[in-house]
Amino acid sequence: MKKKKIPLRKCIVCQEMHPKKELLRVVRTPDERIVIDLTGRAAGRGTYVCRRETCMTPDTFASGKWKKVLERALNMTISQEQYDQFRSDWMELIDK
Repeated sequence: MKKKKIPLRKCIVCQEMHPKKELLRVVRTPDERIVIDLTGRAAGRGTYVCRRETCMTPDTFASGKWKKVLERALNMTISQEQYDQFRSDWMELIDK
């Protein structure tokens, strides 16, 4: 009996490989919005972030590192308004 291969993805913040199911997916939708995809199946270009505190802290967002990393991973220029909206959605998610 063959073992099922576990898909791995790289976190864009810490650059470490993790099983896909342990990561959160961030997607650039076809209409150029940035959304957090909890289902892992939303249409658009996606990237992954692990759930470690160091990758998800408000300090990481404040440093500006996140915006540059997201722009590179999603292959788009992110306006400050888009980034602020994404950031508030993200903070809401991690507070739950």
